[in-house]
Amino acid sequence: MSGLAPTALGEPAAQAGGPAPPPPVLEIRDLSISFAAPSGELKAVQHVDLTLAPGEIVGLAGESGSGKSTLALGTCRLLRPPAVITGGSITYRGRRVGSEGVEILEQTARQLRSLRWREIAIVFQSAMNALNPVLRIRDQLGDVLDAHLDISREQRRERLAALLDLVGIPRERLKSYPHELSGGMRQRVMIAMALAVDPELVIMDEPTTALDVVVQREILAEIAELQKRLHFAVLFITHDLSLLLEIADRIAILYAGRMIEVGTAEQIHHRAAHPYTRGLLESFPSVRGPRQRLAGIPGSPPDLRSIPAGCPFEPRCRFATAECHGVDMRALAVPGSSAGHITACPFVMPDAVDPTHAAAAAAHVTRREAT
Repeated sequence: MSGLAPTALGEPAAQAGGPAPPPPVLEIRDLSISFAAPSGELKAVQHVDLTLAPGEIVGLAGESGSGKSTLALGTCRLLRPPAVITGGSITYRGRRVGSEGVEILEQTARQLRSLRWREIAIVFQSAMNALNPVLRIRDQLGDVLDAHLDISREQRRERLAALLDLVGIPRERLKSYPHELSGGMRQRVMIAMALAVDPELVIMDEPTTALDVVVQREILAEIAELQKRLHFAVLFITHDLSLLLEIADRIAILYAGRMIEVGTAEQIHHRAAHPYTRGLLESFPSVRGPRQRLAGIPGSPPDLRSIPAGCPFEPRCRFATAECHGVDMRALAVPGSSAGHITACPFVMPDAVDPTHAAAAAAHVTRREAT
């Protein structure tokens, strides 16, 4: 169609001529998750590929209902019926489990308990709902330590205090109940709980959604500082693409359960190749330059019980043509863009590529609009 080469979706780019990159700490391949319902199978995640390198921050963005949280919970095997993982693999490789790694989908319940929090931790969306309202903060943090570490009572007490120091909460708050803390402090407690036993991967599922803008900024700065200091990998899930442009090394865009574009923050910001990604970028205002009318994305996401053939974004895409009904949603390298920029749309946006390819891409779009 446009000369795009198939590649592994979600794979970080290798540096030409440099040393081989370390194996990914998390490798998701061809993962599919469905929900059984009387009205039919709801395909929440379809054939998703994604990797995280050690110490990397990968952002996962998309509208509500795109499958972001389902993907996160599926990665940790925390999904409950009627959710079913119908295919794929999830491999975790950490310094404590060896380079061969472990296949998450093959682990027993007991093995999963040893992996969760010790190796892979998660910060949930609502801290008030995630924390137990009838237990003090020290008891909830202490449960994590007791489950994974063999330490003395004195070491436990020192570790609890150090965890609150780590996230900027006064030590006396260990005696508090969750309802006695502000929203920002509760979210910090959840971050401290996730980091309690030194995991190598932390999944953050919209950790700042319910907070005001000032507190959001404080917590995001704290997450970035902790990640640099402790060097854990982060899968940061949000519907706010503008936030990811600031903190993420790479960004993956999810739509209707499918991964449709992956690239560095710079590639996504300045050379978005998929019309859906471009729509997300146009949905938030710029803080510089003249005022512009926000375009947004018309329509609604498709019904996941009956996803149309071809590109699921086609009914909402202003560049769509009849060819889009037969598009193969496999990963494609964006021609002319730097390595690691991948899209599921074979019709690349004209300014997503460098000037040597821009004219050909623009002519292709013009032909599609004419039809």
